[in-house]
Amino acid sequence: MTPAKLFALIQYPLPHHALSRLVGRLADCRVPWIKDLAIRAFIRRFGVDMNEARQPDPSAYSSFNDFFTRPLKEGTRPLGEGLVSPADGTLSRFGAIESGRLIQAKGHEFTISELLGGDDDAASRFHGGSFATVYLSPRDYHRVHMPLTGTLREMTYVPGRLFSVNAATTRHVPRLFARNERLVCHFDTEHGPMALVLVGAMIVAGIETVWAGQITPLPRSGVQRIRFDTPVHLEKGEEMGRFKLGSTVVMAFAEPVDFVPGELERKVQMGERLGDLSRPAQALSSEKSESEGQV
Repeated sequence: MTPAKLFALIQYPLPHHALSRLVGRLADCRVPWIKDLAIRAFIRRFGVDMNEARQPDPSAYSSFNDFFTRPLKEGTRPLGEGLVSPADGTLSRFGAIESGRLIQAKGHEFTISELLGGDDDAASRFHGGSFATVYLSPRDYHRVHMPLTGTLREMTYVPGRLFSVNAATTRHVPRLFARNERLVCHFDTEHGPMALVLVGAMIVAGIETVWAGQITPLPRSGVQRIRFDTPVHLEKGEEMGRFKLGSTVVMAFAEPVDFVPGELERKVQMGERLGDLSRPAQALSSEKSESEGQV
């Protein structure tokens, strides 16, 4: 048995939520010498580049969580053309959503319906579209930004486990992203529907959005859907949420994406160009209407 598989198996019996909530309380500690010790140890362990941070002094942060979700200096992440990465991290998978299925890792798949919390109607919009997965490691910048301009239509909280989402675990835990606690954010864009799925993980103390503050953890009382009558419009590159400790963002698009050629498991930065969507949804709809009107 490989160390990676053993690491994955060990996680099954662990009290995921209890451990994560305990870490969350510790990460909110504001005792100066405790939080400073934790922050400096973390910077050394993971080689965090504080020169990119808007506040480079580690002792200036009020808590470890405040440090972990630190903003970057203006202009540190320029926006590329087309579809851009929503976060710093590793582009672990990308490609077409074929037969309603997404690839997690070699030998592991899950359905778009499972990812979206069992919403078959919403899932049907993404059949024939594309997806991309970005894993945020502990050393990465942990704010999540819009890969395209969009208007929030609905937010869905899906309860679940909190397995680690690192490469070792994704290779050995089937349907991992469809099993973990997650927040599904549905947006309307000029290219049609887009879903940004913020996936929770072991010791992730919380997931926040800019429009509703901290969402997770919530009592595990089933899937909760919230629709928005007042539009929440966010421009491409604008912050939409953040993780308190590392996790994963899965993006789903209704239209095919022409991805920039490149290897899997490569590092990307927020704002880096990932590819281009075919054409605006309005143009596609117009062409469809004209075609249907022909005799």
